[in-house]
Amino acid sequence: MHPQQKVQHLLRQLNTVIVGKSAQIQDCVACMLAGGHLLIEDVPGVGKTTLAHALARSFGLHFSRVQFTSDLMPSDLSGVSIYERGKEAFVFHPGPIFAQVLLADEINRASPKTQSALLEAMEEKQVTAEGETRALPDPFFVIATQNPHDQLGTYALPESQLDRFLMRISIGYPDRASERILLVGHDRRDMVDAMDMLMTPQDLQDLQRQVLAVHAADPLLDYVQDLIAATRSGQWFLQGLSPRAGIAVIRAAKAQALLSGRDYVAPDDVQAILPQTIAHRLQPVGDAGRGAVEQVRAMLLAVPLA
Repeated sequence: MHPQQKVQHLLRQLNTVIVGKSAQIQDCVACMLAGGHLLIEDVPGVGKTTLAHALARSFGLHFSRVQFTSDLMPSDLSGVSIYERGKEAFVFHPGPIFAQVLLADEINRASPKTQSALLEAMEEKQVTAEGETRALPDPFFVIATQNPHDQLGTYALPESQLDRFLMRISIGYPDRASERILLVGHDRRDMVDAMDMLMTPQDLQDLQRQVLAVHAADPLLDYVQDLIAATRSGQWFLQGLSPRAGIAVIRAAKAQALLSGRDYVAPDDVQAILPQTIAHRLQPVGDAGRGAVEQVRAMLLAVPLA
């Protein structure tokens, strides 16, 4: 099967499990094709964990899940060395972070110390434990879920860690028709367990190389730089986007273009992924009266296409 057909088949399969959320599913797949980490922020019970399970299973990736709690220690993620009498030596036992997809469930319930332990893994694709640096599997993704900050017992993620996530999405409540399907249908977890593995890790890496090969023309890069400059103007946000964020926008737009069956990036691709890719990195100015996502959308309308 052609890689493009495989991707469309994969999207259709995911849409049978997470009903009525095709835009969010496309964002998740684009994030993985761009090689970025994903943050899913929403209230409990809307399908965040189920979506992460379904993504890992569809892509055929080795998956591990960690429920973050206030007493979770960094060594609980990375692993520990245990003395084995038969070998008369300490033997390292890898932790759950040594997987191709790590689901960090309710990441903002963990202490800042444990949250920061993820930073090296997310950025360097390696873990330092017991004084030794160990490489993580390839590909390696973190799919983190978090509850809104106003819930009890949550610690806001530091800005440096938020910046490591390529996208932040919100699933939201289902519409009435989709909710009816959920109420009368099969258990979603059983459906995930029965899902087909539609790709291999090698297929995913091939698609990631295709994403990098998608062409971004100079006029499009001018448009992206105009948007980045707008975030730094002081009119919309307290602080502007970093160069890393600009690179993330281009990568996400290239993945979006590939999902649309094109080998070049169009302004529509940039507009489609921009709120999900930059809103979590920005703080609106005090008198905006809008959240970060709405502020990004307002800025998009104000910045003309060259």
